[in-house]
Amino acid sequence: MRNIRLAAAVALAAATLAAVPQGTAAPVIVVETSKGSFEFETYPNEAPKTVAHIVDLVKRGFYDGQRFHRAIPSFVIQWGDPQSKEPARQDDWGRGDAASSGHPIGVAEITKKRAHTKGAVAVAHAGNPALADSQIYVTLADRADLNGKYTVFGHLLAGTDVPERIQAGDAIRRMYVKE
Repeated sequence: MRNIRLAAAVALAAATLAAVPQGTAAPVIVVETSKGSFEFETYPNEAPKTVAHIVDLVKRGFYDGQRFHRAIPSFVIQWGDPQSKEPARQDDWGRGDAASSGHPIGVAEITKKRAHTKGAVAVAHAGNPALADSQIYVTLADRADLNGKYTVFGHLLAGTDVPERIQAGDAIRRMYVKE
């Protein structure tokens, strides 16, 4: 079953790769929250499948209405669990098979070129980088200990003070690709 899901994820990632055509400007993603907005650039040259996957989820409104399920000062803020739309399920936020879109990226695009500096945007996983899916985090400080373990696919551009104000349970009003 796991191999079937992984094969489906690879097929989905290949199909969504067209969402970021080569030679075009890198997508910029805006996150509107209850504490303000921030935006981040993406790195389609270093992490093409990851960027295409996240852009596809954003365009489908996957993140709209979710809540940040993890907020640790001087470490990270994290979101991307659809269960977080239901306050009654708070104990489950960020955990288990239901804590993602259900379509892993299928490949680890970890590179030494993109490090976990303050403001790095990366995809979380539960132990296998190829199974990263919809959970995104922003580092609130330089975190060299995370380098080589997670795919960094972007970096904060604007509203850089907002992530530090985020607390677990704060709402994501919407996310969109800046045109």
